[in-house]
Amino acid sequence: MKRQFSKMHGLGNDFMVIDMTKEPMILKEDRIRQLAHRHTGVGFDQLLTIESPRREDTDFYYRIFNADGTEVEQCGNGARCFAHYVRDHGLSDKQHLRVETKAGVIELHHKQVGLVSVNMGTPRFAPDKIPLTMPEEQLLYRTDVDGQRVEFAAVSMGNPHCILFVDDVAKAPVNQLGPVLERHPLFPEYTNVEFVQVLKPHEIALRVHERGTGETLACGSGACAAVVAGIRLGKLKADTMVHLPEGNLQISWQGNEHPVWMTGPATHVFQGEIDL
Repeated sequence: MKRQFSKMHGLGNDFMVIDMTKEPMILKEDRIRQLAHRHTGVGFDQLLTIESPRREDTDFYYRIFNADGTEVEQCGNGARCFAHYVRDHGLSDKQHLRVETKAGVIELHHKQVGLVSVNMGTPRFAPDKIPLTMPEEQLLYRTDVDGQRVEFAAVSMGNPHCILFVDDVAKAPVNQLGPVLERHPLFPEYTNVEFVQVLKPHEIALRVHERGTGETLACGSGACAAVVAGIRLGKLKADTMVHLPEGNLQISWQGNEHPVWMTGPATHVFQGEIDL
């Protein structure tokens, strides 16, 4: 069965997007891994599938699959690309969208051309909500990794995040510590790992090791988690610019039960057809 798809990216975090609103289908993990391969497939960090709504109060349902074939709950860069796709392909002309994901309902708002704001929901910190196998909630946790003492914050943005603050993000051991922390026993569902350098109280530099993918050029939910952790620790202001390898995201959080807002670009790369 031949299907149309779009290749898109949000600040270099790239996606294969398939509209399944009219012709639903199930892709198995091994097939997703084949499609994700950079040399023999389409190549992507995540696969996004657009589906018909499952709730009356939403416009769409969408699913997110990492390059290793596993389904995940949340993807901020993917959400912006989702909003761009449904408008560009005539699936909706709404300025504001309510979209259900595995993590719950998120809101997408079209701004000026090429920019989308996403209500990423309220961050959660209780260990059982992340999930994190610690007895009680703390601003910072400590553990040993290969004989090295590691201090980190933990946040759920609908998916788990482990945040480390470093002096120089360019020299951060992303490829060494990232994979180990991703699958550390403290995180029973594995975790995304953020390495954060505070430049100013309203500005950070960020690198991310994504669960099931490895280091990516951008991670929207990771940017949100990093800013939230920095605000809670008194390092950052409520509105913070996040510098990623391929561009910037604006993250805003007013604290407590307020949602986190993320604003950034979404870019269409090319349209294709593939036999699935």
